Amino acid sequence: MRGLIEHGLQQTAALWPDIERAYQWIHRAAHILNSHEDTDAATVQRRFNGMVGAMARHRDRAGSLSGAIDHFGKVTRSYRPGLFHCYAVPDLPRTNNDLEHEFGAQRYHERRATGRKTASPAAVLRGEARLVAAIATRQRPPNGADLGCVDREQWKDLRQRLDRRRQARTLRTRFRRNPAAYLAELEQKACQLSLPA
Repeated sequence: MRGLIEHGLQQTAALWPDIERAYQWIHRAAHILNSHEDTDAATVQRRFNGMVGAMARHRDRAGSLSGAIDHFGKVTRSYRPGLFHCYAVPDLPRTNNDLEHEFGAQRYHERRATGRKTASPAAVLRGEARLVAAIATRQRPPNGADLGCVDREQWKDLRQRLDRRRQARTLRTRFRRNPAAYLAELEQKACQLSLPA
């Protein structure tokens, strides 16, 4: 076994300097993003942009991994618009692991309460309201004063959006129940829309 490891290390010895250099850069970028200091979003963004810029300028020093450095820069640019909100908004999770945990906990509670083995389709249809309400309620249950401060216009708009989604889902099930009748109705509507000759 020891001989196999030594042989593997000898065969890959030329790759290690490139890996070590690229790892140091990526580790430094992660350290900047994982800053636990009370730094504002602009400072973290400036430091991170400087690090990514330095990586791009010195990408050739990564040797065989210069393509990976280019890819890291490309992916970073695509995530950049939402990357620094967590430093500007208090208590916003820095990684999506915390968000995934919240959604996972919500799915667990819903399955437990309903007896379903899979997630409810209502999570997609009414998730805009249900997920936010469930997460907020677990953090601090609302009281009467909270409910009395609700903006009725926003509430009505939300209800209308949710109702439109529900109606669209209901219409989609009509085809599955009776495809012939659904297609005949579509054909009739198409004929009515054509202009007489």
